[in-house]
Amino acid sequence: MEGNKGIHIFYKLVLTGGPCGGKTTGQARLCTFFENLGWKVFRVPETASVLLGGGIKFADLNSEESVKFQENLLKTMIQIEDTFFELGKTCSRNCLIICDRGAMDASAFVAKDKWESIMRENSWNNVELRDNRYNQIIHMVTAAKGAEEFYSTEDHNCRSEDVELARELDTKAAAAWVGHPYFDVIDNSTDFEGKIRRMIVSVCHKIGLDTGDRLLKNSRKHKFLVEGPLPDDSVFPPFQDFEVVHNYLQSNSPNQVRLRKRGQKGHYSYIHTVRRQNQPGGQVIEVKTQIAHRDYINLLTQKDNSHFTIYKRRRCFIENNQYFQLDIYEQPSHPRCRGMILIETYSALDDQQLLKTLPGFLNIKKEVTGNPDYSMYNLSLREDWKTSKKFCRSVTDFRRLYNWYIASLHVRHT
Repeated sequence: MEGNKGIHIFYKLVLTGGPCGGKTTGQARLCTFFENLGWKVFRVPETASVLLGGGIKFADLNSEESVKFQENLLKTMIQIEDTFFELGKTCSRNCLIICDRGAMDASAFVAKDKWESIMRENSWNNVELRDNRYNQIIHMVTAAKGAEEFYSTEDHNCRSEDVELARELDTKAAAAWVGHPYFDVIDNSTDFEGKIRRMIVSVCHKIGLDTGDRLLKNSRKHKFLVEGPLPDDSVFPPFQDFEVVHNYLQSNSPNQVRLRKRGQKGHYSYIHTVRRQNQPGGQVIEVKTQIAHRDYINLLTQKDNSHFTIYKRRRCFIENNQYFQLDIYEQPSHPRCRGMILIETYSALDDQQLLKTLPGFLNIKKEVTGNPDYSMYNLSLREDWKTSKKFCRSVTDFRRLYNWYIASLHVRHT
């Protein structure tokens, strides 16, 4: 981990793994998490996808051509990475660089003797390419190992592997990085959300960031309604404010597809999210993909006109060792959103303990976790909820909300 004049953190991370391991969603979640903390995040694209997207097919290459392709792929990857690394070194704030696969991944597709020949001819060595080039390696295990019911290739243009091949590629990719001093394997021992959280925790721990209990396996998202007006900015702990714009796209029920534009001072990131419901095991899966501005503009043509665009100011801060996101809904939007303020956090605390960690400088009225009246999807609907067929009715845990209310009365009187 490097610093800028010994002050700013410069951290180079490789996300690798087998097909359908959560790498794409993991990148998007890491990006959001660290940007919310005020970090600069660069994402190095997967070089193989760039080249294969140009029409190259492995099946068309003979043995010699295949080795030469891997050598040139590695040269291209190193050059692209070095460009981002130089930017990271001169960054004026903490900087995370996420590499979509790294130099050693190429060795998984080349025989050992051919790989050693490539190393010699280019004056490279495994220690420099594997151990010294990156701060941390995270291997996201393919869903084909332990979560077979979720394994799919339908959302990836360059992916066609069956389950057995996916397992083989996963094993080879993991073996390529064995020996790196900070190599973490994130398996499928929890559900997908737990897997992503464990990945983020691993990065935070290596960097030395205290996430509290926000990312523990048994933590869950809590949402609360806040009554305005908000106190003066000086009352808040250090925070980062972001402009956030959400648009829902046309989709087949019960799936939801949305675009998010998020940024500061005229600089934005763009996320495409597909929310799939009624998944095996009762899970709701969200696949988040970071996209370019051009793709964002193109996808906006698919906007669902039955929904308003949602505009928010998002304030991110840490209070009482809890990480909070405060969403202030802004105009233009449906009148039902006027003046609405919601705050979210992830926590494994019980209700009474969580109440004590909530920001005391905010007027928090009630918990609305799971309440469909506070779902962004429903809030953006143009139609009247009483007559709309698109209103999404989720199961609200009224017993938990009742317990929260009782707990709040207890805390207020102690």
